[in-house]
Amino acid sequence: MSDVTEILNDLVQGKQYASDALFVTVHNELRLMADRLMRKERSDHTLQTTALINEAYVRLVDHPNPQKWDGRSHFLSAAAESMRRILVDHARRKLGKKRGGEYRKHTLQSVHQDAFSSVGPNPTLIIDVSDALEKLAGSDPQAAEMIRLRFFAGVSIAEAAELVGVTPTEAYANWAYAKARLSKLLESSVES
Repeated sequence: MSDVTEILNDLVQGKQYASDALFVTVHNELRLMADRLMRKERSDHTLQTTALINEAYVRLVDHPNPQKWDGRSHFLSAAAESMRRILVDHARRKLGKKRGGEYRKHTLQSVHQDAFSSVGPNPTLIIDVSDALEKLAGSDPQAAEMIRLRFFAGVSIAEAAELVGVTPTEAYANWAYAKARLSKLLESSVES
């Protein structure tokens, strides 16, 4: 059993030291994840990397009855999801009334370019991809997890393979499938 798994078990058991020990143990990985996300955002983004890390961490562990984690990968995957939700909530608040009937057609190419560009995605794109991801998670959780990890956590396919516990070959196949599903969902959201 790894140190992280032991600390996560201690956290569930309510041991006082566990929350601080976990934060120290996974902080570098959370920082890397948050840095990747924030690099994609606008330079004038009002949410800072440290705030994103702290908010995600608090959402995950600051509960009277903490969730039971299956280990490091499960916790980091949940952290990526938490960061995604924080950025989506931030984008929704920022757009507020602007969202209205304003729809932008997103092709898979534009999503991929925007997601991995140095300029960063439009807040509308973040929201549209997040909405499509929610739909996809209901029917295909593994494809949704690949999108979550690649688009929102910014991890490589090899890192995603490790986090979800599949081979790199399976991860590449899952990513190709997930992109196709995302493309269909984005197209259908534009048409409706």
